[in-house]
Amino acid sequence: MKVVDTKEYVSTLRELVQEGQEVSMQIAGSSMSPFLVHQRDSICFRAPTQPLRRGDMVFYQRTNGQFVMHRICRVHPEGYYIVGDAQTEIEGPIARTQIFAVVTRVYRKGTWIDATDFWWKFFAGPWLWIVPFRHKLIRLYHLLGFHRNK
Repeated sequence: MKVVDTKEYVSTLRELVQEGQEVSMQIAGSSMSPFLVHQRDSICFRAPTQPLRRGDMVFYQRTNGQFVMHRICRVHPEGYYIVGDAQTEIEGPIARTQIFAVVTRVYRKGTWIDATDFWWKFFAGPWLWIVPFRHKLIRLYHLLGFHRNK
């Protein structure tokens, strides 16, 4: 097994995105569950071609150099406010210059889906309105066993 430095790997993918290519990668981490699951699901992303809006899943680089893929929950003149689907803490403002890609489709539970899918719309819409209550719903989700890979 070859181990690759995540920062180096995502930096390479970022370069490809900046060259106009769409790239894909497997999900690592749990901040986007229950929509996306660690090492089960994958994403495709590219450079944004239109204005970013609430609900978009974006890839950005934090000021400490860390790469993150989360969802925009608010758009303000000073920047974007972003949160993972499994999180209750909103991060921001994130400058537009920190965002280098938008997710175009995901490979979820063995099927490619895009923004027209019910679950995509749910997490981009109603799920964003309940950020303060998510921890209770996520706990119930895990207690009922829905998070297990099938």
